[in-house]
Amino acid sequence: MMRHRLRLFTGEEETTQEVAENVTVRLSDISRALLDAARWNRTWLADFADDEIQVSSDLYEIISAYMRLRPGA
Repeated sequence: MMRHRLRLFTGEEETTQEVAENVTVRLSDISRALLDAARWNRTWLADFADDEIQVSSDLYEIISAYMRLRPGA
């Protein structure tokens, strides 16, 4: 019988994996997940609410115009 070895994680160990700060993705690759998260008010989306993102100037103009022109609830 193999004996399992448990380790206590103290948070002091360095990980050898590097995490990229920024990732380039297409909007179509993430739009469905963002729409679903917003629709169901997922907590993880709120966790990133203050993060800044970069969008192209033409996309920003379209989103700004959409927000001004959409009918009020």
